Amino acid sequence: MNSVEKPSVTELVETTGHAGAEWLERYSTSLMGVFGTPQRVLVRGAGCLVWDADGKEYLDLLGGIAVNALGHANPFVTSVISSQLATLGHVSNFFTSPTQIALAEKLLALTQAPAGSKVFFTNSGTEANEAAFKLARRNTGGSGAKRTKIIALEGAFHGRTMGALALTAKEAYREPFEPLPGGVVHIPFGNAEALKAAVDETVAAVFLEPIQGEAGVRPLPPGYLRAARELTARVGTLLILDEVQTGIGRTGKWLASEDAGIMPDAVTLAKGLGGGFPIGALVTFGSHTSSLLSAGQHGTTFGGNPVATAAALATLHAIESQDILANVASVGEHLRSGLAAIPGVTEVRGEGLLIGFDLDEDVAPAVVQAGLDAGFIVNSPGPRTIRLAPPLVLTAEQADTFLAAFPAILQAAKDAQ
Repeated sequence: MNSVEKPSVTELVETTGHAGAEWLERYSTSLMGVFGTPQRVLVRGAGCLVWDADGKEYLDLLGGIAVNALGHANPFVTSVISSQLATLGHVSNFFTSPTQIALAEKLLALTQAPAGSKVFFTNSGTEANEAAFKLARRNTGGSGAKRTKIIALEGAFHGRTMGALALTAKEAYREPFEPLPGGVVHIPFGNAEALKAAVDETVAAVFLEPIQGEAGVRPLPPGYLRAARELTARVGTLLILDEVQTGIGRTGKWLASEDAGIMPDAVTLAKGLGGGFPIGALVTFGSHTSSLLSAGQHGTTFGGNPVATAAALATLHAIESQDILANVASVGEHLRSGLAAIPGVTEVRGEGLLIGFDLDEDVAPAVVQAGLDAGFIVNSPGPRTIRLAPPLVLTAEQADTFLAAFPAILQAAKDAQ
């Protein structure tokens, strides 16, 4: 058999010799405009840094929206992915693989799930929430009577596929695609009395984010998760926690809900789980909840494939072996306290390296642009809110460069208005 010369990625896509403006023009003629115009064309990353097609360097304080847990091009994760792909890249779910089984076991251990708990793998957070939605549809509360009502919160974001979109509260996302799957009721955020009034024997499930990321990094009030657990357990309603953004070390713990001291019926995970490689998971707690979906009632082609599960195993191993959770806690506290001392910052919220902070004027989108000009990638989920979700390996020194630059960034944003 003749050997075939292997082209490099650079040769396949011609990444060199093209300016960002040229790439964006080609983007506009070839990709759907669902994301608007990209802010930059990124071509390379290393750790917490990325570079664009014009050679400009940026400190990535968004991490692919809480995805790149170990930063960009992590050597260990890269080597594990390459090795697995060279061994076994994909098998259908008529079969399994050692990496799929090992990752399921690891997630059950990390989430402290009891005997009888199970894992279903997906490719993304929205797919994990779709699976959870279907799980909820199967819950009768033990009575055998079908329950169709699901409770979610105002401000919730659970994804954009149809079931997950029904759980998502923002009307601008929902209205173009109605009618959505029915039965979802949104109640006031963090209001325990509203939750108590809503949860009864007709409710199949309550979906909660411990910290609402897309709404501007809003943590649930202390005691809310415990109250939700008590209310749902009393009437046979599932408590499903969406930890797609808050899980896998983002808050300095494996799950943001750990401090509540409760066991939910299910948790959804994604984003940081694969360290940048697409993977999500639905973890069901206990044998009863884990038996609600039976053979043939749900599935996926790519979910839990050998490469994705190997990437996740590598990511979890690195987080554990390098004491990254401690780094998340310390650098997150350093960032939050530094931001709170900056004039023009009116409130700082969040935990670990999921941080939202409000400004004294509606200039957040302009701050994103001024940040790019200064070499920092941040996000604006609201007109006066900035969100940070950097790699979990961000150093205090890197955080300090942003803290030192931010007053000028904020002023530049105000001047541009």
